[in-house]
Amino acid sequence: MLENIVSEINGLVWGPMMLTLILGTGLWLTVGLRFLPLRKLAFGFKQLLKGDGRPDAGDISPFAALMTSLSATIGTGNIAGVATAIGIGGPGALFWMWCTALVGMATKYAEAVLAVEYRETDIHGRKMGGPMYYIKNGLGERWLWLGTLFAIFGMLAGFGIGNTVQASEVAGVLASSFDIPKQLSGAVMTILVGIVLLGGIRSIARVASGLVPIMALTYLLGCCVVLVVNIGEIPEALQLIVTSAFTPTAAQGGFAGAAVLVAIRMGVARGIFSNEAGLGSAPIAHAAAQTDSPVRQGSIAMLGTFIDTLIICTLTGLTLIVTNVWTGSEQGAAMTASAFASVVPDWGGKFVGLVLALFAFTTIVGWSYYGERCAEFLFGEKVIVPYRICWTLAVYLGAVQGLGIAWLVADTLNAMMAIPNLIALGLLSPVVFRLSREWFAQREA
Repeated sequence: MLENIVSEINGLVWGPMMLTLILGTGLWLTVGLRFLPLRKLAFGFKQLLKGDGRPDAGDISPFAALMTSLSATIGTGNIAGVATAIGIGGPGALFWMWCTALVGMATKYAEAVLAVEYRETDIHGRKMGGPMYYIKNGLGERWLWLGTLFAIFGMLAGFGIGNTVQASEVAGVLASSFDIPKQLSGAVMTILVGIVLLGGIRSIARVASGLVPIMALTYLLGCCVVLVVNIGEIPEALQLIVTSAFTPTAAQGGFAGAAVLVAIRMGVARGIFSNEAGLGSAPIAHAAAQTDSPVRQGSIAMLGTFIDTLIICTLTGLTLIVTNVWTGSEQGAAMTASAFASVVPDWGGKFVGLVLALFAFTTIVGWSYYGERCAEFLFGEKVIVPYRICWTLAVYLGAVQGLGIAWLVADTLNAMMAIPNLIALGLLSPVVFRLSREWFAQREA
């Protein structure tokens, strides 16, 4: 009964209006920035490789800020989320994930620019930023209610998208791949997460900077092995992705309009779940960067969407399609594991299990910081310790519970979290356009 109610709400908040708001905001920012994220992609990578920023200008380096945001985005969405999108929406869902990512780069850029521009410094010298702060400081006190709404939804959404969903997927895949009891994997994750959280943002950043590059490259290499073995199927897979984006596929059934709408909805929803462009989560991490340039940090931030969706999710989607596992009965991470096992039966499923465990662990750690900052915005510094305790305990709860309703709740809370942020991005877009023009004009001069 409860699952049906949540499903109804989820279908409403992720209806045509939400899809239009997310894609429309991204498109507006892309055009207003004169396609800057696409033109300055190489520039963004150059800024990332420059090294650390000014120690007195933030809490963590610009690179660590990106790795922290990636630790929260590279998770089950890249493995289980892509599989869910393609399994329900067909290969065409991947095309709509690409579209979401292309305009999402502008969204992520704008979020980071505003986060650095309007961040605050607390009594301990820590940088505090994110949508709730650029709403309060950029739009004024009369819009404070909107920032409060974001903080409420962000605090709650973290327990779904960044905690229980991740823990549930890890426990499930470790149980199926290695026969590890869910109670045991849940207990180990709970202890590790608690240890990391004790050190705050600097501890989280150290873990993210060490694990994210290694785990991402390892997974990408594994995907490349599958694709090389099935290299002859890649052209047909790419064609199927494009054609299925506008026409129904056999696995989808139904009439054409409904099937295409499902592909769009799953592609956009899972794309946002994976790269979080528009949710307003990533700018909370980028606000802590050691930088005095909002535009420079924005150029680094937009790389997160590019790496997460246009690279990692694309390779995941291609492995599912070329191995044809998307037409089978498996769902979520099990589908991705089946794709790898079809190439290397002995270790394929176990490889996905280990990678997923790392992906999800870093997501849990990264999202703990987002939720904590939202809670602190609402209740002050006194809430930090109780929040960390609740967060740590929720990891175990998510590991031993079923997944079904957790995905639905996470999707619903994502939408509720995105609405205040997207409104703020639209209202503050002239600031983003002005700062970008002035900064690049000065640089060229």
